[in-house]
Amino acid sequence: MKNNINKKIIELQNVHVNLKNNIESMHIIKGINLIIYDNTSVSITGESGAGKSTLAMTIAGLELISKGKILFKNKPIHNFNENDLAIYRSKHVGIIFQSFNLLPSMTAIENVNLPNEIAGSYNQNKRALELLKLVGLGDRVDHYPHQLSGGEQQRVAIARALVSSPKILIADEPTGNLDKKNSEEVINLIFKLQKEQGSSLIIVTHDNSIATQCNQTIKLDNGMIV
Repeated sequence: MKNNINKKIIELQNVHVNLKNNIESMHIIKGINLIIYDNTSVSITGESGAGKSTLAMTIAGLELISKGKILFKNKPIHNFNENDLAIYRSKHVGIIFQSFNLLPSMTAIENVNLPNEIAGSYNQNKRALELLKLVGLGDRVDHYPHQLSGGEQQRVAIARALVSSPKILIADEPTGNLDKKNSEEVINLIFKLQKEQGSSLIIVTHDNSIATQCNQTIKLDNGMIV
């Protein structure tokens, strides 16, 4: 880890995650201890099935832990109910997914503005428009996802993730569906905006060239940090 004297934003203490399907319960995350600092970048790496995305979604409050503690600014989010978790996500967490996850019936600006509307903050088009301009889509605000390229859709997803000025920005394999040129542009944009916005970036990646750009690299193997 480089140049980090900032405050703790997230702390995991002996975190375990069991995920159940119709047949069995799978022990995905096994006793992870981790500190993530304010205004820094962390990569989560490892082989397929190592638990990278599960760990990221646990920090996002989308996967519940089976044992241990997760603290956000020393607040125990592992004790939050569904309503508290929804507030935590809407105010403090932005997520960029590999598959973009844009709503096809909404324009670019409507997709970007969606987290604000879910949180009950309406008439936020100014902020959404500013972000679309920042990601180079100021002239595509009224276009629907099917009218945008994959790289442009991911730019909309980045703007959406940042619209509520989150303290935590999670990117889960954000270049997985993009070609090399678009991948490089999207990654450069994510790091640039993370620094400008002052968020803590958690990026799940199998690409070592992306991982090495982060202040801290966490490698998982079979649900444990190695």
